[in-house]
Formats: sequence, C-alpha cells, structure tokens
Amino acid sequence: MLFIETDSPPPFYQEQLSEQRRKQLDKWFIGQRSQRYYMKRFEQFDAQGYLSPKWHWAAFFMTLPWLLYRKRYMDAIVYSVAGWSFIQLNITLILVAFEFVAMGYIPDAYHMMVRIGIAAVIWLFWAAMVARWTDAYYYRMARREIADAINDYPRDLAQQEAHLRREGGVSMVGLGLGFGFFAFALAVVYGQFLPIVALQKEREVLFDAYNVTQSTQNRVALIYEQTGRCPVDLPLGTELQKVAMRVDTEVAGVKDTDCAVVATVRDVQFPIRYLNGKTMVFYHQPSTGSWRCISSLNKKQTPKRCLAN
Repeated sequence: MLFIETDSPPPFYQEQLSEQRRKQLDKWFIGQRSQRYYMKRFEQFDAQGYLSPKWHWAAFFMTLPWLLYRKRYMDAIVYSVAGWSFIQLNITLILVAFEFVAMGYIPDAYHMMVRIGIAAVIWLFWAAMVARWTDAYYYRMARREIADAINDYPRDLAQQEAHLRREGGVSMVGLGLGFGFFAFALAVVYGQFLPIVALQKEREVLFDAYNVTQSTQNRVALIYEQTGRCPVDLPLGTELQKVAMRVDTEVAGVKDTDCAVVATVRDVQFPIRYLNGKTMVFYHQPSTGSWRCISSLNKKQTPKRCLAN
C-alpha cells in the first residue's frame, strides 16, 4: 500500500472508456457503501492524472478490518504478516537502542511510560503513512479489476458487472473477522502475555518492599536493643518508594508484640494494582526476644523468611 506507483496516467487506466462508462464501472466495484466518497476520490485521481496521498480515517484507526471489509483478503494477509512484523521490528530496534543510549538518564518511574510512548509513536507513524495512501491504493485496485473485467469479458456487460461486484463492494463477514481477530489478539495479550509482565513487575515491587522493610527493621531492632523501647517516632523516608511504613507497638492479629515495622504496598499501577494495600510486618516478640515476620500476601508472593515464621 505504501509503494504505489505515481505514474501518469495511473496504472491500469482505461483511456478508451467514456466518462459515463467509467463511472458505471466504478459504481459496480465500489458498491453502495461510501460510494459518494470514493467516486469523488476516483474523479480527483482521474482528473489530475496521477496518484497522490489523501487522508483516510478508517484505514488510520483500523487498517486490517478495512481491508477485509473491502474484500482485499490477500492484501490483508500480507499487511498483517509483513506490515506488523515490520512495525514490531522497528519498535524492537528503537527500544533497544534507546535503552542503551538514553534510558539511563530517565527516572525509573517513567521507564514504562517512555517505552509505551516510543512504541505508540512508531505505530502512529505507520498508521498515518497507511492512511495517506489508502485512497490511492483502493483506486489502483479498482482500475486493476476494471481492466481485468474488460479484458476477460470485452462485450459482456453482465459478466463485467458480476466480476466487479464479486471482487469489489463490501463484506460484513470480513469486517467481523477483522474485529474478531483484534478481540482474539487482545484476549491472548490479556490472558497470556500480561500475566508474564505482571509477574516480573510484581517480583520487582515485592523484592524492593521486602528489602526496604528489612532494612528498616534492622534499624528499629538496633534502637530497641540500645534503648529498650520501640522507636515509634523514627522518621522513615519512603516518599519515592512503593511502600508506606510505620513503626508501632501494636499489630492487628498479633498479640505477643511490643514493637513492629508495618510496610504497606502503595501507588503501584496496572497490571499489578492488586498489590496495593498488601502488608508485610516484622514484629518483636518480648516472650522470645526474637523478630518474626507475617504478611497478607499469598503463599507464592510471601518472602521465604515470612513463610518460615
């Protein structure tokens, strides 16, 4: 679609046809849906004598469904295989280069946003390029099919009409297949790939939360050992972390304690928002003199030290 000839006259143009005859053939190929729009575009290309970029909103937002809707089945397969592979390759190469060259200068909190932004810009650029040449592409397809119909049935108008209506027009089944494919792709992403990403991010957040909480517990334990009291007023600088902490003398559900460090996961975003509000507690048992750990996380998420307790 992006490699369309800009010859003059346009490819497959049938000069011998009268204007009235050409319009009739165009209408047979286009069908009733959006006929006025495409007839206007075809007349523009005929008048200027060459193909040029125009804007096509449907192709910008949903190229594959549009191709299937307009019965361009083989082109839809080529686009979905070669086109998407090309997009993915470009996204991968640019992201890898950006990771090495510039990502180190960007705060960690914005890394995922930057990656998504880069991928979105590349995708939008590709979609815009496709949208600019879609009308020229469809005009070229019409001229090719009209040339085939005239060559195959030079004197049979009924067969020409049947050929153009068969190869042109629209297909609601194709449109449904296009959107069905997107729905399937989203289901695969949501059911298969998103959990993989979520698991990695979950491990990162919980690892950081455990390390920060354990480090705070070591400080609290040292102060407790030196002073004999729980430092509930100890300042805890966690503004830039995904965990809110406090030191307290009581913990819900724990009877045998006189000092505890309570950490609560906070401000984590999709796809691991389910971690918000989860707690990890290191508490001191006066009866044994030891520090123990409990957590509201499930068994797979809970650190091994807490499981051992």
